[in-house]
Amino acid sequence: MTTLASQTSAGRQETASTPTGISDVVFDFCGVLIDWQCAAALRGHYPDDLVDRICAVDDPYGFFDYEDRMDHGEALADILPDVRNEHGDEIADIFADYIARYDDSLTRIIPGMQALLEDLKTAGYGVWGLTNWSYETFHFAFEKFPSLKRLLDGTVVSGVEKQFKPNAGFYRLALDRFGIADPASSVFFDDTPRNIDGAASVGMHAFLFDDATHARRDLQSLGVRI
Repeated sequence: MTTLASQTSAGRQETASTPTGISDVVFDFCGVLIDWQCAAALRGHYPDDLVDRICAVDDPYGFFDYEDRMDHGEALADILPDVRNEHGDEIADIFADYIARYDDSLTRIIPGMQALLEDLKTAGYGVWGLTNWSYETFHFAFEKFPSLKRLLDGTVVSGVEKQFKPNAGFYRLALDRFGIADPASSVFFDDTPRNIDGAASVGMHAFLFDDATHARRDLQSLGVRI
């Protein structure tokens, strides 16, 4: 199978083979199904200027790096000593508190995504989740948004498997778990370009997500009947 890369008119990337029959659609979680906002779990509990620094792209305290380690399967208890050694007790305590109240960072289902999942299910497509997420905090997603648990046929979580996007093996594991024998019969949505590249590397159709309206159009461009 020859893999092709192209840009949609909106500048979103789709990487896949020539469209074939689609049977399954796979979604990332944060930034695609769920609106995750770091600051929402911290604002009102700590000074605004500190929250702004922690949640900035160039965060000097490394919260995103520590979260990545949890997403890759490490336990909070093993990471906290490093936070204390590198940034002191105050920051370590804030990070522990942030993880304990992680559900506060999950602000809503991305507008239009529940309806899209419902339409896909009604039309008979398999609907799945594939996420880089800590095994210690993923439960918050389904506790806060039980409709997602109802609508998804299954979800593969990096922190549980100790495999993660964009590594090709993680996508292959998910395809096997979902019973998808032909990757070209599936579509994957993620808001991170490298994760799109990872899905494309194993033969999945892959779109960079920006909103539900564009996702719906992207699916329809492959012949998905919704």
